[in-house]
Amino acid sequence: MSYGKSVRIFLPDATAAGIRHAEIVNRTGQTVACPRNRLEELKQWPETAKPGVYILFEARLGDSKPMAYIGESENVADRLLMHDRKKDFWNDVVILTNKDDNLTKSHVKYLESKLEAMAKTADRYKLENGNTPTASSLPRAEREAMNELLDDMRIVLGTLGYPILEPLIPAKPSQNASVSAQVVAPEYNEELTFTVHQLKARGVQTDEGFVVKKGSTASKTTTASLNGKLLKMREQLLEDKRMVDQGDHLLLTKDLLMSSSTYAAALIAGTARSGPQSWYTASGVTLKSLEEGMAGPTEG
Repeated sequence: MSYGKSVRIFLPDATAAGIRHAEIVNRTGQTVACPRNRLEELKQWPETAKPGVYILFEARLGDSKPMAYIGESENVADRLLMHDRKKDFWNDVVILTNKDDNLTKSHVKYLESKLEAMAKTADRYKLENGNTPTASSLPRAEREAMNELLDDMRIVLGTLGYPILEPLIPAKPSQNASVSAQVVAPEYNEELTFTVHQLKARGVQTDEGFVVKKGSTASKTTTASLNGKLLKMREQLLEDKRMVDQGDHLLLTKDLLMSSSTYAAALIAGTARSGPQSWYTASGVTLKSLEEGMAGPTEG
């Protein structure tokens, strides 16, 4: 059974883009987010001079998949100064530690391994890690404690604007399951399909927008009515190999988050389309009808 969470964020200089300290109320985990150009200020934060894990983030620019790097250290602040000299892509770092000062090298190695596995599954960022870290062998009680901390990290990272651990199509966790035992399954949202000119796409409406699923096919040709932003997105998707040329059509190789069902339909058709009227459930109900049903009856 899941419960609501309260996340407390402290802004030491009252700026949303500066250093931020975040924690889930009544939990032991803590997070410090810091812009690259303010690393020196981390010396004033004892929370960063202890064992923990960290994630380097590239800014989201355009439609390309941003890069990220996941690491661990027994003194995160010192390790970050090394990365400042050797890694160029990142502009922001998020440090994840524990207020109880009870994380050991084995704990943070375990967390690093699990974080990378979760990030690869979510597939929102291109990971710059050269080697896959090996999870430390921990007693069962310690593993469960770290898995609980991982779930807290996922929530705080998303709250700070880094949904690196969040699947594009949300998983519905089984009752009383830890993060390591959750089954990745489609959310309660119903799968929708869009068929046009022998092309077929599948998608799901989520809280973030509309996800077009891997394996969907799209038109190779476009018309003048297609939004210029979508034209650039198609070019980027082909460059990133998230969409590949299959001769007479294009094939989506990764799940793709779009801002709306209309943009999703237009990307597939290569021309302007109405998303709510293009996407259908297996029983033939349009997305428009579903949205009107959720809105409820209107007063006459």
